[in-house]
Amino acid sequence: MVDPSGRTAVDLRVSLTDRCNLRCGYCMPPEGLEWMPSGDLLTDDEVVRLVRLAVERLGVREVRYTGGEPLLRRGLERVVAATTALRTADGAPVEASLTTNALGLERRAAGLAAAGLRRVNVSLDTLRPERFAQITRRDRHADVLAGAAAAAAAGIGPVKVNAVLLPGVNDDEAPELLAWCLASGYELRVIEQMPLDAQGAWTREGLVTADDVLASLRAAYDLEADDPAARGGSPAQTWWVRARGADPSTAPLGRVGVIASVTRQFCGACDRTRLTADGQVRSCLFSTSETDLRGLLRAGADDDEVADVWRAAMWGKAPAHGIGEAEPLTTSGFARASRPMSAIGG
Repeated sequence: MVDPSGRTAVDLRVSLTDRCNLRCGYCMPPEGLEWMPSGDLLTDDEVVRLVRLAVERLGVREVRYTGGEPLLRRGLERVVAATTALRTADGAPVEASLTTNALGLERRAAGLAAAGLRRVNVSLDTLRPERFAQITRRDRHADVLAGAAAAAAAGIGPVKVNAVLLPGVNDDEAPELLAWCLASGYELRVIEQMPLDAQGAWTREGLVTADDVLASLRAAYDLEADDPAARGGSPAQTWWVRARGADPSTAPLGRVGVIASVTRQFCGACDRTRLTADGQVRSCLFSTSETDLRGLLRAGADDDEVADVWRAAMWGKAPAHGIGEAEPLTTSGFARASRPMSAIGG
């Protein structure tokens, strides 16, 4: 699937539900949101059919399952197994991954590994239980740690830890999170907070930027930029990590990544297409329009018709999302996405 900017979509992000069992303040209000009716959600068979079409007809090579919280989907293991059984046009296996808050992952990690899941990103913004409860409005910190450990023990890895830093809340924790990830064999990814909260409360002034994060990390570690050519379409810019003052020729302790969606947008290399839990194609996380595939499936459309509509939807992809290019955000340089993050999928 090629767009007008010459980018090719090979990475499919699939939301399996808009529901979540946490209430992170940067995502949704304390009372939660009005969830999609169950009949609006794609069935497991519909998800598998669309993923198969994406792989066999549209060139997708990687599939990441998201939410809401994808572990709330009972059929997750079946969907993952069907995905990893697919092969691309050149016979390569499809890489299936998961982004999760890890609640319940401890008991499901072995089954997901058996289904072929090979990578997982665990959302964890703090190592301090009291801060976790403040951010998520739930006392489940120990469950997240147990879920990450279970994934690693099941051979799903390397486990990547996604952290969003918030001013005055946890913006002092980047070095602490990195130290814990290095000791645990995980890879830290610090993500700039994006304007995808349901409340519409995001402001540029309240952003902990990539520069802020890197300054904090460099106070504790030496960082060496990874080879830019190795980044490809990845949203994370990565650095090799060494102890302060260590010989540069020594082996690094590990890697850390920063996803600077706001201040260092990477739209020019974007290789993603997105499918919401109710079967809508989004060409960009920040799209203000969608294309309905669920309706096509349920109306009896054949594979050729669905694939053609999906290709056409990607031809409408904008060159960039425009965050940071114009201030304030109400100007024509940027328009908020038509849905909050929990309804789109990460």
